[in-house]
Amino acid sequence: MAESKPGLRKPVFTKVEQLRPGTGGHTLTVKVVSAKMVLQKGRADGPQGRQMKIAECLVGDETGLIIFTARNDQGIFFFFFESANSYSSSVWLIVDLMQEGTTVILRNAKIDMFKGSMRLAVDKWGRVEVTEPADFTVKEDNNLSLIEYELVNVVEE
Repeated sequence: MAESKPGLRKPVFTKVEQLRPGTGGHTLTVKVVSAKMVLQKGRADGPQGRQMKIAECLVGDETGLIIFTARNDQGIFFFFFESANSYSSSVWLIVDLMQEGTTVILRNAKIDMFKGSMRLAVDKWGRVEVTEPADFTVKEDNNLSLIEYELVNVVEE
């Protein structure tokens, strides 16, 4: 009797307004509203060509905005189709692709806390994919990264 492998699960997409501190495993489709390089050190022509880049990108959907921290160690696959039956792919640095107006799918994203506010991030277990332009308008008056959280220890008696 042949065993059949379980099929891949369909992703459950999360909206920005549903994100909460300390959560992970989110899949979101967001548009890049702005991107700002906050750290760039090392030289491209130096030993091993190592250059560290970190960008803070304001991303959002029709429910709100959040800051996404993009690092150059997050290589992504950017697919572009040449015909119906074949495609070409190449690896790009996510920091270089996070340009204003770009639509991306963040898979297995998590919420990191930075100075009491939420930041969206993708680690080595996640994935960032550039996709077709989304047809939604970003709600810019609900920025979740502007909400300040405080860790409170609860003593149970």
